[in-house]
Amino acid sequence: MENAELKYEFYIDATIEKVWDALVSPEGTRKTFFGCVIRSTFEEGAPYEYVGPGNDGDETIHVYGSILKYEIHKEMSCTEHPGPSYRENHAQLETRVTFTLETVGNCTKLKLVNDQWPANHPSYSNASQSWPMILSNVKTYAETGKTLDFGW
Repeated sequence: MENAELKYEFYIDATIEKVWDALVSPEGTRKTFFGCVIRSTFEEGAPYEYVGPGNDGDETIHVYGSILKYEIHKEMSCTEHPGPSYRENHAQLETRVTFTLETVGNCTKLKLVNDQWPANHPSYSNASQSWPMILSNVKTYAETGKTLDFGW
């Protein structure tokens, strides 16, 4: 049996452009994704990696995959695998992550769906705990320019 999809919606008091930058720009992801930057050409079918401090030093690949859809300021969807230093069978552990943005009044609605979880995926529990932290960080950063202190 598959794991349930992880689904989150946040309303952010910032423009779509600011929220988008927090999700994909090197400066934004470094601040909101625990010191990582996303490396990709962002073309559909292109590979991407979230790289930053971790098990393998400053160049640890935390997650990687392929871009499925990339529409600036609207949607980014990609496959996602845990980095090689996390799981020996990382290539077989694939899920899908989709970020969508829309303007609601004078704020931005950020929706994240992380789905297509295979049964017994070893990263499911970690992802269900990490996504709310990351998305809260995106919200805080887009609204204030600061990030949350999780005490690590």
